[in-house]
Amino acid sequence: MAVGVFDLFTVGLGPSSSHTVGPMRAAAVFAEELKESGTLAKAASLRVDLYGSLAATGHGHGTMTAILLGLEGYYPEVILPEEVEERLAAIAETGTLHLAGSQEPDGGVALPYGVSDMVLRPLTVLPRHTNGMTFTVSDADGEVLHAATFFSVGGGFIVREGEEDAAQKELDESKQELPLPFRTAAELLGFCASKGLGISEIMLLNELASRSEEEIREGLLHIWSVMEGCVQKSIKREGVLPGGLKVRRRAPDWHERLLKEDKDNDPKYWQEWVNLIALAVNEENASGGRVVTAPTNGAAGIIPAVLYYALHFAPGMDKASQEDRDDVVVKFLLAAGAVGVLYKEQASISGAEVGCQGEVGSASSMAAAGLAEVMGGTPAQVENAAEIAMEHNLGLTCDPIGGLVQIPCIERNAIAAAKAINAAKMALWGDGSHRVSLDEVIVTMRETGKDMSSKYKETAMGGLAVNVVEC
Repeated sequence: MAVGVFDLFTVGLGPSSSHTVGPMRAAAVFAEELKESGTLAKAASLRVDLYGSLAATGHGHGTMTAILLGLEGYYPEVILPEEVEERLAAIAETGTLHLAGSQEPDGGVALPYGVSDMVLRPLTVLPRHTNGMTFTVSDADGEVLHAATFFSVGGGFIVREGEEDAAQKELDESKQELPLPFRTAAELLGFCASKGLGISEIMLLNELASRSEEEIREGLLHIWSVMEGCVQKSIKREGVLPGGLKVRRRAPDWHERLLKEDKDNDPKYWQEWVNLIALAVNEENASGGRVVTAPTNGAAGIIPAVLYYALHFAPGMDKASQEDRDDVVVKFLLAAGAVGVLYKEQASISGAEVGCQGEVGSASSMAAAGLAEVMGGTPAQVENAAEIAMEHNLGLTCDPIGGLVQIPCIERNAIAAAKAINAAKMALWGDGSHRVSLDEVIVTMRETGKDMSSKYKETAMGGLAVNVVEC
C-alpha cells in the first residue's frame, strides 16, 4: 500500500523501530506463515541469523528478545509491556520458545531456543539493507520447512528478500488509487496550488481513499493519546535506565520542578516544557515502553514535544476549545505525515542506512512542517520550515554508546524539537520563497548517508560509541 500517515505513526515498543519493532514484526509474520503452511507441527529446530547493524547493536536495542516475542506470534502494535516482561521471563527461565503461539490455547510448538542461540554476523551486510535477518525452521530430519529473509528498513517497516520489486510494484499501483499521489515536495506544492488546499488537506484527501474522515480523526487522536500516555508514565518512573550505562531518568524531577516554577503556563518556560516532553518520551522508549514511532523510535520524542508546544504555546491556544485543540492535533499530524512520505519515497528514515539524519532529522523536519501548518503557514512556508529543519541536521551520525538508544539519542530529541520550532518560526517570518528546496535537501541527506562511513551508521564501531567508556 502507499505510505500513509498511519504507517509513519504506529504504536509499538521501545527502544528502536528498526532494531526492535521491525524484527519483531518480521518474526511474527514468519511464524504466522509457518502456522498457515500446515507444517508447524513438524517443526523440530529453529535458526535465526542476524546480519550487519542488527547483529552489531542488537543486544543494546533489544533485537534478540523482540525476535523471540515475534516468533511466539506477538506483534509490536498489540503486545503490552507487561506481556513482554512475562514472556521474556518465562523463556529465560525455561529455555523454551513457543513457536507461533504462546498466547494460543495449544501453545504453538515448544522448542529449546533463546537469545544465545541466534547466529550474529555483524560484518556481513546483505545487498538490500544492513538490517537483515533470516529465519529457518526444519523438521527432525533436517529438511527445511520454511525459510525467509527480511530487512528492517526503518520506522518498523519490513521488506522480504526477493519481493522488493513486487513490493515496489504494489506500492506504485496503490499510489495510483490515491486522488493526489505525490513523491516529491514539488508535486505536493503543485497540488496545493492547483487545488487551493493546504498540505494537511492534500494528505487528508489521500487518506480518505482508504478510511472515512471520522476514522482518520479518531485514529490520529488515538495516536496523540498514546503519546500523552507515554509522557505520563515516564514522569512517574524514577531511577536509572536499563542497559548498564546507569543513565539517570530526568523527566520526573524536571516535571516536579516545572510544576513548582510555572504555575500559569508562562511562555518563558516553553523550552523547558518542550525539553521535558522529548526527554520523557525517549526515556520511556529506552525502557522498552509503549511509544509511537514518529517516524522512528529513536526520534519518537520530537513530534510529541513540538505538538505539545503547538497546543500550549501557539497564539490563541489558551482560549481554544477541546474541539479546536483536536483539530490542531489532526492538522499537525497530517502535515507532518505528508513530509514523512517524502522522506520514505526519496531517501530513508533508517539510522542504519543513512545515519541519525534519517531519524532525528526527518522527525525534526516533519515536526517543523506540522507546526508551521497549524500556525497558519502557507504551503510554501510549511515546505520551507521542513527544509530548514533538515538542512541543519544533515550529516548527523548514529553512534549510540553501548548500542543503547540513550546517549546521545535522548537529549538529541530535545535539541531537534527546539530546532523544529525555530525552523517553523523562521519560515513563518518569510514569504515562503527560499533558495534551497526541500527536495534538494532530501536528496542531499540520502547522498550524505550513502557516503557516510558504516561505522557511523548504528554499528557501535565509531564516534561516541567507541570514544566514551561505557562504565
